[in-house]
Amino acid sequence: MSAPTPPPAVVMSQLLGGFQVSQALYVVAKLDVCTMLDDGPLTVAELAERSGALADPLGRLVRTLTMVGLFRTEGDLVATTPLGALLSRDHPASLAAVAELWMETHYGPFAELLETVRTGVPGATRYFGKPMFAWLSEDPARSDLMTRAMANVTGALREGVFDGYELPPGRAVADIGGADGSVLVRLIGDRPERTGVVLDLPAVRSRAGSRLAEQGLGDRITFTAGDFFESVPAADIYVLSFILHDWDDESGARILESIRKAANPGARLLVLEGVIPPGDTPHMMKMVDLTMLGMLPGRERTEPEFRALLETAGFTLDRVVPTPTVFSIVEASVN
Repeated sequence: MSAPTPPPAVVMSQLLGGFQVSQALYVVAKLDVCTMLDDGPLTVAELAERSGALADPLGRLVRTLTMVGLFRTEGDLVATTPLGALLSRDHPASLAAVAELWMETHYGPFAELLETVRTGVPGATRYFGKPMFAWLSEDPARSDLMTRAMANVTGALREGVFDGYELPPGRAVADIGGADGSVLVRLIGDRPERTGVVLDLPAVRSRAGSRLAEQGLGDRITFTAGDFFESVPAADIYVLSFILHDWDDESGARILESIRKAANPGARLLVLEGVIPPGDTPHMMKMVDLTMLGMLPGRERTEPEFRALLETAGFTLDRVVPTPTVFSIVEASVN
């Protein structure tokens, strides 16, 4: 027999309390509680001692998060579930850095959401007194956290995105705004006939270099520091992975125009992003669009919106390739 459906008032109360759950997830990620449980169950007292927390409040936190599926208990012992294990820093699909990023950089600005809806100004701009990316770039630690969180997203939410996918013809592949090169490694790491270049801000160079060296690809994939609004390297294939959604249409068109100007003849463009389905169809990107609304001038887009943006900058949308993930590969060619 299925569990009874809770009354609407209970469901609404749980939704309204979501901010508390988000903070609780942040705390266990920041304290590395889930990482500590990788080798097996521990008591709350042991977790408290190892994390530097107090046993009583930590135990209450664990009890609450057990209710939402993060932990399971047996007597005094606490263990993670497959869901909770995603907040271990050592999990191959870890989202621990995402928990840190969202609560340390997104949580405060969302208090400004009402004014964002009234004025159109992103909450982050109001909260920090400057655009989100400008604020991040002022502190290397913030930039590093952003890079780690984006690598988490690459390793978790995009797992399998390129399964069965064949790159268009072309030797040189450029990942524009490619951070530590994770996406490019997946795309061409096992294709020795391809070369690659990652373009991103100077602050990312060290992490990208380390990542590429670890993969043994430093001789085939290079890093170039630059500003994709100004210029990008020449290439046969361009990748924009989770980039356009950060920007409004005017700024997105500027990025695309930089690519069009640098592109080799016959170049192709791959836009890796979520594509919002029509109507009331549930889709994760509709929730991500709420993040965009609060933090940045960008947005998640429908297929017609991608087509219009690409055409504005001199591209033709060729096809939208669905993947096993919530993301699609939007393929386009230079006119």
